[in-house]
Amino acid sequence: MTLALRRDRKKRPLGLRVRTRAAIVAARLLVFLPPHRLRRVMGLFRRGAEPATVEQAAARESVLAASLALNGLRACLPRSVSVALLCRLLGVWPTWCVGTRTAPPLAAHAWIEAEGQLVGEQGTYDAYARLMSVPPLKSPHTGRRRRCAVT
Repeated sequence: MTLALRRDRKKRPLGLRVRTRAAIVAARLLVFLPPHRLRRVMGLFRRGAEPATVEQAAARESVLAASLALNGLRACLPRSVSVALLCRLLGVWPTWCVGTRTAPPLAAHAWIEAEGQLVGEQGTYDAYARLMSVPPLKSPHTGRRRRCAVT
């Protein structure tokens, strides 16, 4: 049985709908890459983008509204990649993360963060353990570049 997340049917501008569809199509192709290559590609996409705020990372709602398939609980990887790519098309980059849930049910999970907060995820920040992440190149508070390219 497939369980869908809540879906909002708010009408969005045509430009946002086109960008959302483009991000979803690209994400559906990218998720077939091996993890180390996916991380490298995501690292390339983040170049030149400003760090996303929580409000900007709410582009997640646009992705969820555009694709019923991405509303499922097992669609976290394509959903998180789609949201990150949509944010990039809007000129910003959230922190894209892949890891595990630390509380039962233990399972792999992918999500995005902005301003140190989980975006659209249930639970607290401690409920997830990161295995890899691709943060913005510029620190949101100082504007300086971070030392490591990909963590």
